[in-house]
Amino acid sequence: MLTLRFQSQLSMIVKPFIYIFIFLSLSLKSQNYQEKITFLSSNPFSLNDVISNFENLEDQKVFGKLIVPFDSLNPKKKYPLIIGVAGSLGWKKHHLEYLKMYQESGFATFELNSFKSRGIESTVGKQNQVTTAAMIVDSYKALEKLSAHPLINNEKISITGWSLGGGVALFSAWLPLKNAISEKLKFSSHLAFYPPCFFEPENLDFTQSPIHILIGDLDDWTPSDPCNNLVNKLRGHSNIDITIYENSHHGFDREGGLQTNENGYSFKDCMFKLTSDGEVLTNYFNIPMSNPFLQKVGFLFCASKGVTIGGNSNARAKSFVFAKEFMTKTLK
Repeated sequence: MLTLRFQSQLSMIVKPFIYIFIFLSLSLKSQNYQEKITFLSSNPFSLNDVISNFENLEDQKVFGKLIVPFDSLNPKKKYPLIIGVAGSLGWKKHHLEYLKMYQESGFATFELNSFKSRGIESTVGKQNQVTTAAMIVDSYKALEKLSAHPLINNEKISITGWSLGGGVALFSAWLPLKNAISEKLKFSSHLAFYPPCFFEPENLDFTQSPIHILIGDLDDWTPSDPCNNLVNKLRGHSNIDITIYENSHHGFDREGGLQTNENGYSFKDCMFKLTSDGEVLTNYFNIPMSNPFLQKVGFLFCASKGVTIGGNSNARAKSFVFAKEFMTKTLK
């Protein structure tokens, strides 16, 4: 009886300390701090709208989710940040897997929600609903807002994106566009997954921040040859490189097999001129695709609907390793 009573009393004394120990253990671990960030952007249709008329564009409220691997032992620590930009299908599982990997590696991440901010779920086959130009402005306005955040190292902020978001990550480094938005702000690095590269810029001036393209050799949505040609043209003008994965399609870093998307535009036969003032010209008549109608007309001459998308396990594994190493090298 005395033994049982002693054990009971001991348990009553020890239990609170066990709970306190567990609580402190959890508190002392690096915790993820989350915050919804809202800022004002705009809705340009074309890159020319940004370059020639940026100050007169109407405001657009945009939001995103900031996640910081907050360390309660060092609450004043400032973290390098990676801004992520989704593709035409919106945020998908593999995108978020990259962000989680970055968080676990000690980076803060920002999930930019250009689509949801405008009430759009997807722009596949309807690329004029939320344009590359608008998303680039979103990215720089997010950069401006987050640069002032107390948990963010404002000298270490990079951008990454997939497909349409890859185009944002790539062309946010184009100086005529960047300087029209802000001459002071710039990203520390740009990592673009299978971006649209079928634009031939007259002005080859890009920032000197590291830029890297990851793309599959079998991509029929945003083909790899124009990206390879663009990188070769930009050598000497910028700090850019490319990795082309063999036997890989658009979305090679997904899980699962190949699928056909009947609504997606295949641009494998397209190459548009990009003027220094941001006009994208149709293939044959050099007409600026400055509104949705002219863009649709321009696509009729070279683009066709029906694209392939799907994962390649080997390329997927390599791309995750590369992404982590690239961000570690350029941000830490």
